Amino acid sequence: MTGFLPNEAAIAVVLGTALGLGVWCVLTVVPRWGAPSLSRRIAPYIRDVTDPVGTSLIALPSSAGVLELWRALLARAGSLLGGSEAVERRLRQAGSSMDAAAFRGRQLAWALAGLLAGALAAVGLAVAGRAAPAAVLLAPVLAAVGVLLCDAHLSHAARTRIARIQDELPTVLDFLALCLSAGEGVLDALRRVGDIGAGELTAELRTTVLAVGTGSSLADALAALAARLDVPALTRSLDQVIAALERGAPLAGVLQSQAIDAREDAKRGLIEQAGKREVFMLIPLVFLILPLSVVFAVYPGIFMLRLGIG
Repeated sequence: MTGFLPNEAAIAVVLGTALGLGVWCVLTVVPRWGAPSLSRRIAPYIRDVTDPVGTSLIALPSSAGVLELWRALLARAGSLLGGSEAVERRLRQAGSSMDAAAFRGRQLAWALAGLLAGALAAVGLAVAGRAAPAAVLLAPVLAAVGVLLCDAHLSHAARTRIARIQDELPTVLDFLALCLSAGEGVLDALRRVGDIGAGELTAELRTTVLAVGTGSSLADALAALAARLDVPALTRSLDQVIAALERGAPLAGVLQSQAIDAREDAKRGLIEQAGKREVFMLIPLVFLILPLSVVFAVYPGIFMLRLGIG
């Protein structure tokens, strides 16, 4: 009888989960549960008084429903995983159109997918008769792995895009300095570089030109660009440009010197990466080549001693 207990437990988990989902779906479509609340019904008529921006309509509380539960889970996940400032910064650096709440929602979806996959795997092991006490930890471990993988994917996308922007920065600064030396204005030079270029930085410059065309000042648009990307070399260059605009200093020489500094930073970065690669190259040398050399040098002597030769 004890051999059937894992199978019975797995079947009970599957049937109980199906029953719970069915009951929840039935309750959400019942008029008393599924109908919108009073605050949601009157919100479109008083939004200009209570909320001029119109951003709290999607966050109004409701008695029940899947969307309200999802928002509550997002808020709870955001509080557990930390603040949203670092997430917002990485999202801007990665060029994503999501906000922190949407990214937390994606993390929560990955966690739920991992939790479901772990639960199905545990049930499958139990049905197959290979269940172990450690199988209980499979679902939460996969949920945590899903959260960490989503965060790591965002960090990798942000680092990759920032690296491309740093590589493009010296060329863009030289081109801007050339346009300014030819007699063009700063905004015209930015527009020309944005129209000709096809990289990440030139796309950001097109966004800056569009912001200036819609009413922002050039200094504010450049400051917003520096804050959005948060690249030290670009921030330093844009600060110099903003200071030159405010004081009337010549910009061509400033941009050329900033391009030289950006190239020096890139050269130092390459030297640092080369030093790290040298350390990594020691791993196959120490753990693969050196042991094989020792084996080739020692094994013939041991073989000859066993044969009694020499």
